[in-house]
Amino acid sequence: MHRFGLILIATLAGVLAAPAIAQTQIRAEALGDPESGQTVFLRDCAFCHQIGSDARNGVGPQLNRIYDRGAGSIDGFNYSPGLRRMGVDGLVWTYETLDAYIANPRALVSGTRMSYRGLRDEQERHDLLAYLRAYSDQPQNIPESAPTARPTLPELSTDTLQIVGDPEYGEYLSGECITCHQRSGADQGIPSIVGWFEEDFVVALHAYKQGLRPHPVMQMMASRLDDEQIAALAAYFASLNE
Repeated sequence: MHRFGLILIATLAGVLAAPAIAQTQIRAEALGDPESGQTVFLRDCAFCHQIGSDARNGVGPQLNRIYDRGAGSIDGFNYSPGLRRMGVDGLVWTYETLDAYIANPRALVSGTRMSYRGLRDEQERHDLLAYLRAYSDQPQNIPESAPTARPTLPELSTDTLQIVGDPEYGEYLSGECITCHQRSGADQGIPSIVGWFEEDFVVALHAYKQGLRPHPVMQMMASRLDDEQIAALAAYFASLNE
C-alpha cells in the first residue's frame, strides 16, 4: 500500500481521499503516525464521521479542519445540548482537548450523544490525532505550536479514580455546588449533577481543575478541591439518585 494515499474502503464516501497527508508527513509524525491513525479512524470513527474533500455531516459532524475549531460550531448540525454548552463556555479543539475527548468523551462533555466509550491506548490516540491533523489547515506548521502541541498537563491516575468517597463529607462540601445545580436533579439551563456515575463526576471535576473544560467559575471551584474532596462530592451526588 502506498503510504498515506490509498482509499481503503470505497463506500465510505469522502472519508479517505487523502490529499494532505503526504505533505504533512514530517510534522505529523512528530505527534503520531497518520497511516496508523487512518486505520484507527476506519475502525472506530468512520461509521459516524467523514473526513476528506467530499466529507459531509452524518451521524456525527465532518472532521475537516477540526483543530482550532470551536466545539459545536458547524452550522446546521444537531449537536447535543452538552456539546453546545461547552462551545458557549469556550471549548476549542486543540491537541490536548481532542486527546481528552477521544480518551473519554464524558470527561470533557457531560451528556454527549457520542456513543463511544473512549480510546485508552495512548499511542493509537496520537496516531489518530496525527491523521486528523493532516486534514486541518488551521494549525501552525510545527507540532509544538498550539493548537497541536502535545499535552503537558498531568493525566488522571488510576489511584485517583479508585479513591472511595465519603458521601457524608460530600454533603458537607456540596453547599457551593447547589447554589447553581439543583439537589432535586432538575436541569433548567444548568446541567444536573445528580445520579452521575462517580467516575464520570471525578473525571469531569479534574478536567475543570486541569483546564481542559473551559468554564472559568468551575475551574476556580475545582482548583480549590483536593482528590478526596472531589471523590466525596462524587459519592454524595451519586447517592441522591438511589
